[in-house]
Amino acid sequence: MEKQKVRRRIEEIGIVPVVRASSSREACVAAEAVCKGGIPIVEITMTVPGAIGVIRELSKSCGHEVLIGAGTVLNADDARRCLDAGAEFLVTPGFNRATVEFAARESKLILAGALTPTEIIEAWTAGSDLVKVFPCGQVGGAKYIKALKGPLPQVPLVPTGGVNLSTAAEFIEAGAAALGIGGELVQVEALRSNKPELIVETARKFLDIVATTRAKLSDAAAKGNARAL
Repeated sequence: MEKQKVRRRIEEIGIVPVVRASSSREACVAAEAVCKGGIPIVEITMTVPGAIGVIRELSKSCGHEVLIGAGTVLNADDARRCLDAGAEFLVTPGFNRATVEFAARESKLILAGALTPTEIIEAWTAGSDLVKVFPCGQVGGAKYIKALKGPLPQVPLVPTGGVNLSTAAEFIEAGAAALGIGGELVQVEALRSNKPELIVETARKFLDIVATTRAKLSDAAAKGNARAL
């Protein structure tokens, strides 16, 4: 898939489910569940046992319906292995210039991880398509995203860490381009107890929050523009 189409899907859906499972089987179950819940995107982290194999399997079995990405990518060599397996986008936990530049050369979308304003600016100027703000919950959550958007309105931020059903709306209101959601969506207990329906239900709840909040913001903006005329 072309990089711009990948970006559009991520921004339109507004959620990037982060799968950190204890086995490849659980990772596949999680991917199927979030897709059934209406989110055709999944980020398989490199911490999943046999992650490359999982990415390859998912790319072959549902790559036409689901956007498969690789997460916790630490260097360009790992990035190459993920792309060769079929990953359509890359996510890093921190900023690594060589990995960002590699993704740019390969014309693949990357969400480089960053936390401080300096790191975010470096990631953005190096070519990161979106910037993953991690771990966002530990440094102020939605308030931190709002503070960053003041001087950096042009940078699409994807907060990860601290995003749950109670805070998701706040992050969207603060200006997040999308939300990276791990254990609050892909619950470990749901996988261990073989109850993927819990993940399906949670995915639908998150989608509803994103859609409802965006609609409210759009209505408020429209009213503000009308008053200004």
